This record gives sequence, C-alpha cells and structure tokens, in this order.
Amino acid sequence: MTGTGIRYAARTHVGRVRKLNEDSLLSLPDLGVWVVADGMGGHAGGDFASQTIIEAMATIRPDLEGADVMVAVRTALVAAHDQIVGESHRRGGTTMGSTVVALILSGDFFACLWAGDSRLYLARGAEIRQLTDDHSLVAELVASGQLSPAEAERHPQANVITRAVGVGEVLELDKVRGEVQRGDRFLICTDGLTRYADAGLLGAMLASRSIEAVADAL
Repeated sequence: MTGTGIRYAARTHVGRVRKLNEDSLLSLPDLGVWVVADGMGGHAGGDFASQTIIEAMATIRPDLEGADVMVAVRTALVAAHDQIVGESHRRGGTTMGSTVVALILSGDFFACLWAGDSRLYLARGAEIRQLTDDHSLVAELVASGQLSPAEAERHPQANVITRAVGVGEVLELDKVRGEVQRGDRFLICTDGLTRYADAGLLGAMLASRSIEAVADAL
C-alpha cells in the first residue's frame, strides 16, 4: 500500500518451454509508474533488450510529478532504444528488441505508452477493457479483415511484432490516457499470458480475487 492508496503485485515466470526468462518488470509506486517489457531476438538479445529498458526507467528522478513523469518515461524509453540499437550494431546487426508497456498513474488520471504486443487492461466493476492495441502482424491482418480474431490466435506468425524498442532507427510509441475511478484495476502483461487467458478469464479473476491472489494465479 502506498501513500496514494494504490495496491499492486508483480510476478514473472520463465514458463515451461524456455530456460531463460526474457521478460522484465519494474514497479515505481512513488512515481506512479509500472513497466513490463518482453524481450525478443534470442536468449542473449531479448534478455539484454528488456533489461536495458528497465535500467533506463530506474534512472528516472524520484521527485518528479505530473506531466514531468510522462516526459521522463518517454525520454528513458528513447534512451533505451538507442542503447539497444547500438548494441545490435556491435553484435553484427543481429535483431534484438523488446515490447514495452509503461503505465503512469497521477491523481485521477492514467496514461500509458507502449510498443509491441504486450498489453494493458482496465477492469472496472464487471467490465474489462483492453486499452492498448497490439503492434503485430496478425493484429494488422485482423484490422484489414484478412483474418478473424480466432484465426489470428492460431496463425503461424502470431508472434511477429511490428514495433519494438530497439528495432528501427526511430522509436514509435503509442499513447492512451483516461480517468481513474476508485476501485479500478489495471493489468499489465506480456503475450505469454494473453495467449492462454482471454479477456473473459482475466476479467473474472480480477473481479473476484485479491491483487496478490490474481498475480499468483495468472
């Protein structure tokens, strides 16, 4: 519990397939910032990319407030992007990068910056809503009517993302913002969860369990 009345829980797990966990996370409750990153580009590359994002975010000054936090988050993500791109060049041009979702809470408002297919959900009462759009190949195919959502889940290129921190010369971030109501619950997660748990299951769990119990179960 923080001084702002925000409760949170954070969990990550390597899963049952890979030997290295390329996901990274950071909680900065005093700043009202929470970050999840999912590395890509093989074991060494993905781990480096997601950790670089977290290390950059951890350098944000703890005395910032309001709009200054948003600026600092964006600046840190751009710095991480440049560092990952530089490391990629040093490794001979190997592809490496990471998704990111950064949630910022300030008073009665929230904002989110993201790139890739990691997601932010808002559970309010009995309703759950996905606030981010996936930057992925299958999401674009669904949007253009070439695939149904069910077909997208089974598509062989379901893991191909179209934006990432560390990929491309310029970092492209999307942003969403809105109002926060008492009792709102936010869920930040990677596709390692959403490939197995749909919005209905996530909403049911968020509505019926404590924050810590939800994190453990998911």
